[in-house]
Amino acid sequence: MEKRKPDAKITVFRIIILLLFSLLALQTWRLQIVQGEESLERANRNRFRLVSTLAPRGVIYDRQGRLLVRNIPSFTVSVVPADLPPDREEEVIQRLASLLEMPVESRLDSEPSSLPQNPHLLGLERWFRPGIRDLIEEGRKTPFVPIILAHDVPREVAFLIEEEHLDLPGVVVQTEAQREYIDGPLLSHIIGYVGLIPEEEVESYLERPGSDYELNDLVGLTGVELTFEEELRGKKGRKHVEVDVAGREVRTVGAAMDPQPGYNLILTIDLDLQKEATEALQEEMTAAGSQSGVVVAMDPQTGEILALVSLPSYDNNLFIGGISLEDYQALRDHPHRPLVDHALTGQYPPGSIFKIVGAAAGLEERIINRHTAINCPGTIWLPHRFAPQDPSLAQPFRCWRQAGHGPLSVVSAIAQSCDIFFYTLAGGYREFQGLGLPMLSYYARLFGLGSPTGIDLPGESEGLIPSEDWKRLTYGEAWVTGDTYNMAIGQGYILTTPLQMLNATAAVANGGTLYRPQIVREVRDTEGNIVRPFRKEVIRQLPIAPENLALVQEGMRAAVAWGTAWRANLPGVAVAGKTGSAEYPGPRDREGRLPTHAWFVAYAPAEDPEIALVVFIEGGGEGSVTAAPVAARILADYFDLPLE
Repeated sequence: MEKRKPDAKITVFRIIILLLFSLLALQTWRLQIVQGEESLERANRNRFRLVSTLAPRGVIYDRQGRLLVRNIPSFTVSVVPADLPPDREEEVIQRLASLLEMPVESRLDSEPSSLPQNPHLLGLERWFRPGIRDLIEEGRKTPFVPIILAHDVPREVAFLIEEEHLDLPGVVVQTEAQREYIDGPLLSHIIGYVGLIPEEEVESYLERPGSDYELNDLVGLTGVELTFEEELRGKKGRKHVEVDVAGREVRTVGAAMDPQPGYNLILTIDLDLQKEATEALQEEMTAAGSQSGVVVAMDPQTGEILALVSLPSYDNNLFIGGISLEDYQALRDHPHRPLVDHALTGQYPPGSIFKIVGAAAGLEERIINRHTAINCPGTIWLPHRFAPQDPSLAQPFRCWRQAGHGPLSVVSAIAQSCDIFFYTLAGGYREFQGLGLPMLSYYARLFGLGSPTGIDLPGESEGLIPSEDWKRLTYGEAWVTGDTYNMAIGQGYILTTPLQMLNATAAVANGGTLYRPQIVREVRDTEGNIVRPFRKEVIRQLPIAPENLALVQEGMRAAVAWGTAWRANLPGVAVAGKTGSAEYPGPRDREGRLPTHAWFVAYAPAEDPEIALVVFIEGGGEGSVTAAPVAARILADYFDLPLE
């Protein structure tokens, strides 16, 4: 029987089948043996994840233990890019855009020219509208980290997303703590608000030692929310979880590290005093036709801030979740800048309240003593420096009292706020040698003027103590005696903040210690244990003899008892104070006088001060008429006295 030769086609087919099975076996060996561990790791990475859990942010109380800031639950919607199926990604994006009322693509809700450089810096997430697709693309750099699409999602929307979770793979609804500022505008400049990490600061946050910050975290942006971010924030927790195919958590596996809540802050602020100061200031501003004002109260023995009011104010609750365009434009376009804390950042000529500095300097430098009498005729004529013999070129410098005060001692000069006394003391006149600019500036700086006080709030201004070099570089002109005269009464080029003048006043009140003002009294943990107690911080001890400061104190007491500040006199407590009216450029009145800011500084009781305060009313007129009554009302409330 003849053997049949194998069919060539069958042979080729068998060889192909053998090769395919060989390749399949080789691939199986490569996947299971060579890359087995790597494949298992990838599978487990999709199935098991290490996720972070947010720590509750610390809450904030006033000095009496009254709650000022708390956390309330809210919903956040996030997407895990790794869990988005490519074939359903567009469907998920479109549905989320509809539910969350977010754009698919990023866009601006305003003209580019009207946007700040960084919308996140002011919590303007709703102004710059990031698109869902762009957020997801950005999140692919860390595909297993949830990318937050929206904070403060309405309850009904959050529940609807949960119901549709099978149709929305990769979408996660979480509960997070949201800030609630209980008293809103009353304390907004002190407390501030939180928002997304500013774009230009993301790197610095992420690279901090021991940092657990992530791109979508909320941080303090202003106020104590910013300056005490580290204490308030807490530490995130960690847990290993198993997720399903849609990226939803199924169960927790392994040990979990619980989050550590942030520390709580106890402020130095007294809420009742803050309310009274705000009401008193607002009423007097309204009566005077002013749109801006400041009150700051301090314990002169410790530097604790008891009340800090800057009007107009704003509601920091507006910034929760990102402020709307309309609300921000209203704040931004307000002519008197409600977002600015004028107590710390406002720089104004101090007017006659600066005279306490000149008086202390003149006494310490022995230019004057208790018995020195300087005559006030109402007007003095300063000879021209290049033609001192020509009376027609002499410049008049007038006292606020045109008839003059006659001979005055330093105590009476402070009480009556005599301008000519302090012109002469600072710049000299005829045969009387005054302090001169260098010495006057030196003592001004000793009292803390011309530099930040160091208060634990952001954005403090330096003010300005001018010098001969400063004027030459700024204006190209030489310093003249008339400039020293103007500076002596808190006019001319000198600029101070209300907080600086309060700190200087407190140093007079307590006998010469300049303290750093503080707004936080204690830091406590969630169990109530003190983590950081209050400690007084001395900036410097003024090199002024006690007997010289005692004369300044005597003059300030006399100002209230029988001088220009009589409207601040209270029955039952001895108040010491100093009025000030500082001219600024503006339309002159019928008599040719410039408009003035109203100032008043005070402390009480005069013999053992418990409280010092400053009142500033922008464009408020005479300090004795406008600012002093505000202080009287606040002090009457503080000491529980009737106000006559």
